[in-house]
Amino acid sequence: MKTDVQIAQEATMLPILEIAKTLGISEDDVELYGKYKGKLSLDLCKRLEEKEDGKLILVTAINPTSAGEGKTTTNVGLSMGLNKIGKKAITTLREPSLGPCFGVKGGAAGGGYAQVVPMDDINLHFTGDIHAITTANNLMAALIDNHLHQGNKLSIDPKRITWRRGLDMNDRALREITVALGPKGNGVTRVDGFDISVASEIMAILCLANGMDDLKERLSRMIIGYTYANEPVTAGELEATGALALLLRDAIKPNLVQTLENTPAIIHGGPFANIAHGCNSVMATKTALKLADYVVTEAGFGADLGAEKFFNIKCRYAGLNPSAVVIVATVRALKNHGGVPKAELSEVNMKALANGFENLEKQIENVKKFGVPAVVALNEFPTDTKEELDFVEERCKELGVNVVLSQVWAKGGEGGAMLAEKVVDLVEEEKGDFKPLYDLDMPIREKIETIAKEIYGADGVDFTSKASKEIEKYERIGLEKLPICMAKTQYSLSDDPKLLGRPKGFRITVSSVRASVGAGFLVVLTGNVMTMPGLPKVPAANKMDLLNNGEIIGLF
Repeated sequence: MKTDVQIAQEATMLPILEIAKTLGISEDDVELYGKYKGKLSLDLCKRLEEKEDGKLILVTAINPTSAGEGKTTTNVGLSMGLNKIGKKAITTLREPSLGPCFGVKGGAAGGGYAQVVPMDDINLHFTGDIHAITTANNLMAALIDNHLHQGNKLSIDPKRITWRRGLDMNDRALREITVALGPKGNGVTRVDGFDISVASEIMAILCLANGMDDLKERLSRMIIGYTYANEPVTAGELEATGALALLLRDAIKPNLVQTLENTPAIIHGGPFANIAHGCNSVMATKTALKLADYVVTEAGFGADLGAEKFFNIKCRYAGLNPSAVVIVATVRALKNHGGVPKAELSEVNMKALANGFENLEKQIENVKKFGVPAVVALNEFPTDTKEELDFVEERCKELGVNVVLSQVWAKGGEGGAMLAEKVVDLVEEEKGDFKPLYDLDMPIREKIETIAKEIYGADGVDFTSKASKEIEKYERIGLEKLPICMAKTQYSLSDDPKLLGRPKGFRITVSSVRASVGAGFLVVLTGNVMTMPGLPKVPAANKMDLLNNGEIIGLF
């Protein structure tokens, strides 16, 4: 079987202006980045505002496993399947981060015959959006340290600076550093650290902004630290807003590419879902909804993380009304959740499948809490048996949810046509009643406890003294009505990555709470989640190469 990158390199791509033409977009509204990539103008996004929206379909999943579930692959395949059955569809995705690409997860452009292309460009530097965000993040850091060095007019307490530097790479050595060592001219010595760029508040702001004016307003509200009197200091007070916006003037424009079957794809923004809100940009989603009958989008990792934040944060702020949800699973992944190691997943084990199914059952329950109809997409593997597939289908039907076998990895749009038909039926037959899980007027602790109990199934929440003091501070300065962005391991419903399936009798530990006022939420850190990941023992980067003929190998 060909690798993903080989399949992508053999694709027959259309010039991006031809893709734009199929959507009714003139070449004047496309800024070309080579022949097959383009940015859509902000003028186009604004002109489309009065048009009627298409149907918004969210693709989510069970908690991810090392066996792979294929959420992005399903997203891409479903969009192609919708076009196969005569619907005008667009897929909208997040931009991949270089960190996981060179680490363990690999790229994020789909797989097999359900990919977005040019796959190598998308997975690497793309149109430079993440570089722009990284640069803006670090300009903010430089301005803070320069302000300290030049007399500290705002009385910023060096020990209360909350802004961290950023890098789009997994590098554990930078989690905690000391800056300004050496002579006095190097600045004020203090402890600092790096977060991965996709965890930067600037990434979240870019993805939640409705345009340049909104972007600038959000940037100005960012809290970068506190004074000696423990009062917040903002980017606006440091007069950083204009320069930050200047660096982001192109990054704010949505990116237009295509799938292997030339279905339009808008890929823009890429916050992680385990440490950020995990959704592509509001501008990308809203623009796509004006251009297509069906828009297929995704949220990172499982429904306990990505979907929860998609509903409670993105939909709430953007006024989106999702029509249906696709929950992705595989028999292999469910057996893994049931305790079977990766090496033995090809063997039939009905007891493990039954135990692991509880994870899917919980994610179905989670989606239903938001009032949106759902269907389960079961990615088919050659080792799946009829007994196993029938078991999953029957259990899902008992829960009031249909199951569709998906073959998009092997067959592309044709393999997603049956899923597309079911999604269309679901949208037309079941009118959802979408609503967020919690009211913003609830106290901060109560909002956190609601997510932990309702979505994760926890018995309760324990707050460290540090987290409690931070919550008290945010309540004092008027941030108590912000929504919650939980930073939690993606591998488990709990905050312990080793507790697979549907754990019971556990509590969530909140270690710290950060204020992302520009983005418009409070980031709640649980367990041992890291905002700067590390590389695995054998990074994917070790197996990558560029051959003399220009062929890329090892990028998946």
